[in-house]
Amino acid sequence: MSSDSQSPVANQMTMAAHDASARWRTFLEEAKEAEVMTLLSRQSNFPYLSIPFHELQTFDPDFAEDVLQYPKQVLSAGSKTLMEICRERGEEIDALLRVGELPGDTRIPLREIGSSDIDKLRSVDVIVTKISEIKPRIHRAVFRCESCGVEIEVDQENERELKEPLKCPDGDGCGLPKAQTRFDLILISSRMVNNQWIEIQEQPEYVPSGAQPRRGMVLIEGDQVNKHLPGERITANVIPVVRSEVRNRKKTPMFDVIFHLISSEHESTPFTEISIDEEDSERILEVSKRDDLMSLIQHSIAPSIFATGILGHVKRSLALQLFGGVSRRLNDKTRSRGDIHILLMGDPGVAKSQLLSFISELSPRGRFATGGGVSGAGLTAAAVRDAFGDGRFALEAGVLPLSDRGLAAIDEFDKISTDDRRMMHPAMEQQQVHVAKGGITATLHSRCAILAAANPEDGRFSKRGPNQSVMRSFNETGLPAPLASRFDIIWMIRDEVRIHDDERIARHILDNRTTGKSEALMENSIDLGPAETEEEAFLVTPEEGEEHLTQNFLRKYIAYAKRTIHPQLDQEAKNAILKYYTEERQSFGREDQGASQYESEKEKDTVIPITARALEALIRLTEAHARMHLQEVATVENAKVALAVFRHWREESGIEDESELHSGVSVRARSNNSVIMNMVRDICSEKGEAELTEIYNLALPRKISETEVDRVVSKMLQTGELYEASTDTYRFTR
Repeated sequence: MSSDSQSPVANQMTMAAHDASARWRTFLEEAKEAEVMTLLSRQSNFPYLSIPFHELQTFDPDFAEDVLQYPKQVLSAGSKTLMEICRERGEEIDALLRVGELPGDTRIPLREIGSSDIDKLRSVDVIVTKISEIKPRIHRAVFRCESCGVEIEVDQENERELKEPLKCPDGDGCGLPKAQTRFDLILISSRMVNNQWIEIQEQPEYVPSGAQPRRGMVLIEGDQVNKHLPGERITANVIPVVRSEVRNRKKTPMFDVIFHLISSEHESTPFTEISIDEEDSERILEVSKRDDLMSLIQHSIAPSIFATGILGHVKRSLALQLFGGVSRRLNDKTRSRGDIHILLMGDPGVAKSQLLSFISELSPRGRFATGGGVSGAGLTAAAVRDAFGDGRFALEAGVLPLSDRGLAAIDEFDKISTDDRRMMHPAMEQQQVHVAKGGITATLHSRCAILAAANPEDGRFSKRGPNQSVMRSFNETGLPAPLASRFDIIWMIRDEVRIHDDERIARHILDNRTTGKSEALMENSIDLGPAETEEEAFLVTPEEGEEHLTQNFLRKYIAYAKRTIHPQLDQEAKNAILKYYTEERQSFGREDQGASQYESEKEKDTVIPITARALEALIRLTEAHARMHLQEVATVENAKVALAVFRHWREESGIEDESELHSGVSVRARSNNSVIMNMVRDICSEKGEAELTEIYNLALPRKISETEVDRVVSKMLQTGELYEASTDTYRFTR
């Protein structure tokens, strides 16, 4: 096509680019004089000028539209104009223009970016999932002609290939073409800028049901480098550009879309992705004043799951978890978490997975994962190779960093990888994931509540005795014992035969099964039964069952509460929690008052009924109940509910010694261990060796089983304290 027959689009682009320099100069000198002076003072290592879009729009609406339609040409002209202004004022500065805070009509979902958006300025709400190492890139290359020594500047617009001069200029140089001379790159004179690749993913709220989240590759430069971490939510202002796909070393007519980052805004207010209008706010305030609010929200959690027995208490604790406590930064720069962690253990068929799935969908920023089904970064984070096609390591975020400020529901928690098990402790307590792999050292945020479900290694939990704690069941999952102490609440849900409850559950399942709509008919829009009413209504009153809130409205209620309410405990609430804590602390040693001759005084005083971790859990539960009621002050009434929930799970779990949560061994078992070991020592000191039957006979009056004796003796053999002199006869090694 000749120059005379250029397309109207090309002509418009040329006119916009040609006119841009003059318009930028007018804008910068009239509206941004103070910012230019700050730039000239060299107060930043990365000189750039940030311009909110609305300022451009107010100054010159037509020019602002050109920035959106032809961003490459117009922004490049702006940067050159800014550098010229700096040069005129005596400073040689490679400055960049950053246009941000784009209007709402430029904000589109990542999955909808197509051919009409190429080379336009667009805004997308995304999550950063992966970052690469920093690499320097040449923006303006300086070449020297080998024949005549003339230096030639060439702008490098493409990050994939180095553009060299085709010939030496005729005026100043020798005029020889590239084939007859050589052009040497002079790095010291060239302008280089740091570059970094990041991978972005659309936010889960915008992903259609059953669809895979759209991903994209973003090239960032200069001042934007190292400003993003995996797991962060950002609004990215980008220019989509295309690259030709290469197959069999040949370019194809198909193109990959990559993004050049112009600017980004980090989230300032959480949960803005959930739209809450004025009508919703009025309804939320109205519902919050109900006397039965706790029961209403409890019944709104998975209403199709019949809450009988312990499940009612489980749902109550899940309701508190959804709202959570208040995370705080203390004066000494330490942080106390506000998120509540809950572990569900139970037999098959007790609806654990259904509860987790419902909660992950209900919670704002909820994510669902399966412990045995995650790969790559797993639950925490990983350094992965060849993430951006260059064979280097890149940092990839797992489920917990991607759930930052939300909730992570993890099914089959017992099947998580060994690496994740090691990293879960700081991820749950300090809510940070520390990565030091592949030459990458980083700390990622994992500020999320964790709802986990665990199964036994043998398929079904063995029945606990009346005096046995839930830690016996926890040990059957194969998880390390210290992990249990990171959970605020641990529930054990048994599938037990109860004639009255069994009938009610069966009736409930049959009723739900028969009243539900056909999935096939709904997908084909033949039967849309409840959809029309569920969208508008916020309260459901079924013919049978409890009144409950709709899932959509409850999500808005939780987002509103977490966004606007940050309760503080009043003095009465503090006193109630303090009274419970001190009373529990002072009641230790209940079961070991009558110690035997084989126990030392030190071993008698090892019962710790409650620790500071439990105290913090009580504070979080109290704050969550106040937040549920939209109260800025947590009162003694909130504390009473929290204490009731806490007491119930402790009683159900049979935990009388909290140190068992850390070690996995109860005080009784530890006591029995020392008694048996002292028995063996006494027999060996008297006879030189100890027969197994003698140990059994001494243990019998103290109600220590032969199984426990075998376990302790086996452990002493493994550690090398004992050796087997003959069958069932043992001696000390020294």
